[in-house]
Amino acid sequence: MRHDDIWRAVDALAAEHGLSPSGLARKAGLDPTAFNPSKRVGNDGRARWPSTESIAKILAATGTDMESFASLVSGAPALNSAGRIPPGRRIPLIGLAQAGGEGFFDDGGYPVGGGWDEISTPEFTDPNAYALEISGDSMEPVFRDGDLVIVSPNSPVRRGDRVVARTNRGEVMAKELIRQSARRIELASLNPAHPNYSFDLSEITWMHRIVWASQ
Repeated sequence: MRHDDIWRAVDALAAEHGLSPSGLARKAGLDPTAFNPSKRVGNDGRARWPSTESIAKILAATGTDMESFASLVSGAPALNSAGRIPPGRRIPLIGLAQAGGEGFFDDGGYPVGGGWDEISTPEFTDPNAYALEISGDSMEPVFRDGDLVIVSPNSPVRRGDRVVARTNRGEVMAKELIRQSARRIELASLNPAHPNYSFDLSEITWMHRIVWASQ
């Protein structure tokens, strides 16, 4: 059982009930920021684990038994087949260049506000998913100007995944995750003409996996 597995299960439990992690915390009577990404690592870079009390409260609030939660820890899908979001569901869309602005994401990295457009989607499970329109050539040849990518805040992120990350300075970038430790995140540029990046974990506000591209 790893630190990332526990937090993935919390995120998946929230998604299963149509909530953001902040919404799940509120439903359980906890501080709304209790499950924010920034709370998952201490200022000294050490991993922070959710307490047994907070786990007990979110299980009680959602009517989930420990066996079901354990299956999420092991990587079971957040939604069963009966709960899958059907094709054609509309999700929020914004341009990648706009995404760094204020008012489009909450503290947990979930889309908020009224400045979003909408698109219809293929079948997938995350009720908090959103779409970004690629602009410029920094993601070529993988993603080109005008391509649409669907981003899933509640999908687990592993080495080799293509991700969208936002820094504390408001930069939003599409990269490939090379490595993530308890202190550092290393991201590879999709365009070989652009440099790779390495950040302290505290410099990253959120990082979400790209699960689909229009291309």
